[in-house]
Amino acid sequence: MPEGKDMLLYEHPLSSYAQKIKIALREKGIDFSAEVPEGLGSGRSGGDFADASPRLEVPTLIDGEARIFDSTIIMEYLEDRFPDPPLLPRDPLARAGARMIEDVCDTLYEAVNWGIGEILWFDRATGAQADRMRATAARQTVELQDWLTARLGDRDWFNGAQFGWADVAVAPYLNRSFHYGLGTAEGTPLARWRERAVQRPSVKATFAEFEAAASGMSGGAARLASGAIRRQYRDHRLEWMMKSGGVQIVLDGMEKGNIRFSWPLGDSGSYGFRSIA
Repeated sequence: MPEGKDMLLYEHPLSSYAQKIKIALREKGIDFSAEVPEGLGSGRSGGDFADASPRLEVPTLIDGEARIFDSTIIMEYLEDRFPDPPLLPRDPLARAGARMIEDVCDTLYEAVNWGIGEILWFDRATGAQADRMRATAARQTVELQDWLTARLGDRDWFNGAQFGWADVAVAPYLNRSFHYGLGTAEGTPLARWRERAVQRPSVKATFAEFEAAASGMSGGAARLASGAIRRQYRDHRLEWMMKSGGVQIVLDGMEKGNIRFSWPLGDSGSYGFRSIA
């Protein structure tokens, strides 16, 4: 087993980015401890986590003197430091393919899932607006799943002959679709892929942690209203809101100060914007 007993992963079980890293660590047999940073979600975390992650985002990896943020960079670090078993294929084209799948999942797929969570768990939209936005997200999910189905083809794994980098990247996002009731039908290539993936101890353990955390999200809207958390609206997430019917949600959140943007542009109060009449 690789050395890694001093390795600490700042994470949250609901974070698809953090799930990706936990699956990779477990696939490589690396012993690590996991910790949810104090104040995560408020934009006001401090201590070692804030020193290591200027954007106050999980996952962030502490490995001895190393302080590494961003899930893709962490994946690359783990692959370099612990090359066996490898997660990336050896063939350059296959490696590029795995990285492209990861990029689509980390940006486009994550944004759709995150948008659904804003509505489902944080009541950002209600009534007819929520129905419209969820319908939009459902259509987008189908498009993404069609794209992934084409990438999978008739193979068992996105990575090729063996479970690897691309499968690690897909797992958290596709699983969240199934959690939201937006998974593909039984017997479809993606459903069968998920059935195979969840048999792996790394995936099974990570998904169980996600489900346990998701079951406690009934109070998410109340925590948001109380000011205990401010949701981060960064790059692809902000784009999703703007193109999927959430322009007013963004403006209202900026006025109320219950959304935040990435360092160094965030602040602790209102952004000074007015709602659209």
